[in-house]
Formats: sequence, C-alpha cells, structure tokens
Amino acid sequence: MRPLPSLPAIQLVVVRDRSADARALGGFLDMRRLDLVARYPDGTESAPFPYDVAARRALDAVIIAACYVENGVRQVFLRSAVRPPCALRPVPPQHDGALWELPAGLVEAREEPAEAAARELLEELGFAASVKDMRPLGEWTFPAPGMIGERHLYFVVDVDPTTRTRPTEDGSALERAAEIVALPVVDALEHCRRGDIRDAKSELALRRLMETTA
Repeated sequence: MRPLPSLPAIQLVVVRDRSADARALGGFLDMRRLDLVARYPDGTESAPFPYDVAARRALDAVIIAACYVENGVRQVFLRSAVRPPCALRPVPPQHDGALWELPAGLVEAREEPAEAAARELLEELGFAASVKDMRPLGEWTFPAPGMIGERHLYFVVDVDPTTRTRPTEDGSALERAAEIVALPVVDALEHCRRGDIRDAKSELALRRLMETTA
C-alpha cells in the first residue's frame, strides 16, 4: 500500500479568547438560540425546550474527487488541512487539527454547485476544469443535522496529473503550506480503515468512488 506523506506540522495558538464577550452573530458561524415546541400527530405538543442552531452565509459545500488512471489503477488526490475545532478539542482524545481530505469548499452566493467545484479544484489542487467536467457522485447529504443545516454535494472529475499547476488558494491562512498527494483509491480507503484519514465526508466520497469503479 502506498503510504501517506507526513502531514505539515502547523500549530494553532490561542492568542486571545473572546468567548466571554463574543456575540452569537457575525462570525464564521452564527448561533441561533431558540426555544422550540414539538407538535405531535395526535394533537399534543411538548413543553418549550431550548435548542441552538448553527448557521452561516453559505450552507452548501462541495466535495471533489479528482481522479486519473495510472497503469490501470485509479488514483485520487488528497490535500492536507488544519481544522481549528479539532485542534481546540477540550476533551480527549487530543488532536493537532491536521487532516487528510478531498478538496472541498463552500458554494458562494449566485454560484452553482458545479461552478463551486471547478473553482475549488483550481484553488486547492491547481487543476483547471470546466463546469461540464464535474459529474455528480451520488446524492447530497446532511453531515451534521443535529447542529447545522449544511448540505454536502459530491462531484468526481477526471484530471491529467501532468497539467497540475500551483493551487491558487483562497487567501485563507488555513490553506497555506498544504501537502497534496495522489494515491490509489483502494489505498485511500485502507487509510480510512486504519484511521489515517478521519474526515467523514472524504471517506464517504471515496467509498462512492470505489463503487463507481467496481
């Protein structure tokens, strides 16, 4: 099995904790603190209960499996990412926030999902592709329906590894110094089984990709 390279050693440091006086709106995520009532089919209803709902300006995201065939074996590209919520876990197990993922990103306002997929492909891997090159990879899913109404939309695209250029990135500090690797789809799935790849959306897309090539 082809091994994964070492993840970039990117550390996250808390320079100021604004939790005590932070507003619930206006950040990367907004928080709606609601009191809800559940109404049942028999006409009864529950007592009011509190429920927090996360939201943000864009609630749809795309995940892209960029593939090519080498010596009869289908390869897929992965990119490293650093995720602050994982690095700042207040309970065990501790994690440094570094993950292997398929390229992914939010669908911007007035942007079609396939357009977002093509844009993210260039930003995160350095491949230029058209909207028509993006093929759906199964149906969309809700990844965390108990917290946020975000949808994940999955795409697969064939790429030529010799045409890959430097990723344009999106200007985010979290996209700098990323590693990019291509490996066989079967190896990527084995890394999921072993816990080397712990990003759920990437594992789901890889399993769907394996089904399409079986």
